[in-house]
Amino acid sequence: MPYVSSSAISRIEWSNGTLSIWFHESGRYDYYGVPESVYDAFLASRSKGTFFNYHIRDRF
Repeated sequence: MPYVSSSAISRIEWSNGTLSIWFHESGRYDYYGVPESVYDAFLASRSKGTFFNYHIRDRF
């Protein structure tokens, strides 16, 4: 369970297409059908919040 450095996000996990994101303010949310390549790019991104807004939110 990778903990990340972000003002909005504390942890990111991926398993069998389910991306779990723990937000500091609102807790855990699960996103389904997420390719592992998106998870890898999310972990590598400089800004986790920006990546989430452009590549995950309202897409999964």
